[in-house]
Amino acid sequence: MSGRPPRAPKGRPERRRGRGRPEGGGAGSGSGTRSRPRPQVLSELGGDQVEGRRAVLELLTVGRRTVRRILLAEDQDPSVQLDRIEELAARLRVPVETVPRARLDAQARTEAPQGVLALARPLEPVPLEDLCRPGRGGTAPFLLVAAGITDPRNLGALLRSAECAGVTGVVLPRHRSARLSPTVAKTAAGAIEHLPFAVVGGVPSALHELRELGVWSIGLAGEAPQSLYDLPLGEGPVALVVGSEEKGLAHLVRRRCDAVAAIPQHGALPSLNVGVAGAVACFEVARQRAAAGAGTPASVPGARS
Repeated sequence: MSGRPPRAPKGRPERRRGRGRPEGGGAGSGSGTRSRPRPQVLSELGGDQVEGRRAVLELLTVGRRTVRRILLAEDQDPSVQLDRIEELAARLRVPVETVPRARLDAQARTEAPQGVLALARPLEPVPLEDLCRPGRGGTAPFLLVAAGITDPRNLGALLRSAECAGVTGVVLPRHRSARLSPTVAKTAAGAIEHLPFAVVGGVPSALHELRELGVWSIGLAGEAPQSLYDLPLGEGPVALVVGSEEKGLAHLVRRRCDAVAAIPQHGALPSLNVGVAGAVACFEVARQRAAAGAGTPASVPGARS
């Protein structure tokens, strides 16, 4: 294999353009033998196809999982991000194919893949208890529980905000929730490469387990009398629970939260978008943690309701 996969050997342009090769094939070798398609790896989370320049760049930069192949559209304008993608792919020995834009767009599952698409090993979930361990430097867990967000753009935007606010782990339900699709990955702009995910059978039982593990859970509900800004969120393990787009927190999920709070509003509309509400809440935790010195796992908020 060449030290720079983005550049095909002279005299073999068909390899560079990816013609005559099955979509599921691997990097291949110098022989003319046609490689067998690799079996599809199933995952509860997804993440096997990543689209968009920032998302693919983070995929390569973080190096959390194997990247099988990258497709680049022909005739793109010069771009620092594209140059960096090719540079990292060469360093990691990831095959890169330059293909007609029509072919890339046909394989893409987002409306605007920005001329780049990567095929990678799916993200693997971690056990819920792993998310409850202190982070580097003893930082207390700061979790986000997405309890039934089905719109991939909402989930992607929320994950991007969560990562920027310092969330250390995300909990997703196995059913009635968006997965880490190409749309989620692109909207999250690479945040999925930095966040560990736990997949749970039911959010209520997960909240019970979090309580047993010493994590205080706060549900967001627009009609709650308690203001989020009045809660002490700067110290100890905490989990923000965000409900679905249409119904908010389910009844049992709400009951299992240690506290339910609202983000004060001052306009005429009744509620915020779920991604926006989650982002505001995440940054309120980040603000309080910064004021308290980033928080420690030593003390857990007590029986506050």
